[in-house]
Amino acid sequence: MRSILTLLIFCATTSLLFAQKTETVTYKQLDTISLEIRVLYPKDHAKTDQRPAAVFYFGGGWVGGTINHFQPQAELLISKGMVCFLVEYRTRKSHETTPVESLKDAKSAMRFVRENAAQFGIDPKKIAAGGGSAGGHLAAATAFIDGFNEVTDNLGIGAVPNALLLFNPVIDNGPGGYGYERVGNYYKDFSPLHNLRPGAPPTLFLLGTKDDLIPVETAEYYRTVMEKMGSQCDLILYEGQAHGFFNPGHPEYHEKTNKAMVDFLESIGYLQEN
Repeated sequence: MRSILTLLIFCATTSLLFAQKTETVTYKQLDTISLEIRVLYPKDHAKTDQRPAAVFYFGGGWVGGTINHFQPQAELLISKGMVCFLVEYRTRKSHETTPVESLKDAKSAMRFVRENAAQFGIDPKKIAAGGGSAGGHLAAATAFIDGFNEVTDNLGIGAVPNALLLFNPVIDNGPGGYGYERVGNYYKDFSPLHNLRPGAPPTLFLLGTKDDLIPVETAEYYRTVMEKMGSQCDLILYEGQAHGFFNPGHPEYHEKTNKAMVDFLESIGYLQEN
């Protein structure tokens, strides 16, 4: 199995701000399906490093989406010394799958990154999971959902991240929540909001007050429960902003949410304060 987890592509590209080293690796093979992770390294990275890392899952309702979704956030973080991973996972459009397969892939990717931490030059105890919308669900679900594991996964490797970076995330799949019509039969096992527990990773939760998919009350409930359990939850609400407000097409809020992400990572010791 490990023989298929080989390096596929290695290339070096140069941006205006910094030299970026990128490689693409296969993290999962299912019959004829190969799923990949794009790895972005800081310019001064060495394989012997133990750097903090961030694993990002794209949004798209478990229906579609692109691995490039969180490339801008990843480039910002690698410019500050982190290693970042952009995860390809199965969706309805790409593989005619359900949200279950998306979550299985998300957990497989997290286990792959942690198991191969030495190869990537990262600290296996400082891995953040991040994502937006349904990708935010996948990030949160790796922290809270015990089930939905791929049968080929090594369950001895933990899939729970050490921190969460949630951009208007889908966290409630119950009645009235997003995706209930697709996961209703198993929402209690699939919905992060229904599985919050002590020891939860510190969370950054970014949400616009005009989001038509994620109610502010849901985010506030998440924060309340997290705080009662003794876990950090930094909830930041952006007045008048709708779903997807953090994307580059909204430059002002893209910059604001990027700053919030950096500030949060500094507060938990993943980045050095400038």
